[in-house]
Amino acid sequence: MHANEIKRLIEGGLPGAQVEVQGDDERHFEARVVAREFTGKSMVQQHQMVYRILGDKMNTAIHALSLKTLSPDQVGATGSGKPA
Repeated sequence: MHANEIKRLIEGGLPGAQVEVQGDDERHFEARVVAREFTGKSMVQQHQMVYRILGDKMNTAIHALSLKTLSPDQVGATGSGKPA
């Protein structure tokens, strides 16, 4: 699994999302996802949405995924991409 594959999967599950994925190897990744679908949802709910999109790959091809999820409002509130 490569970072660009994870990016495509997340973008396919959250059309219009801004997705950045980086990885040190082929099993450990960091992702930043900004999606309107996250509005009004807790961080746990946002992460669960991403995990559902990735499905069984979370148990096989991806060993570790560090997630930063934000709604567009959260990005706009601080201007830095950090949750308000």
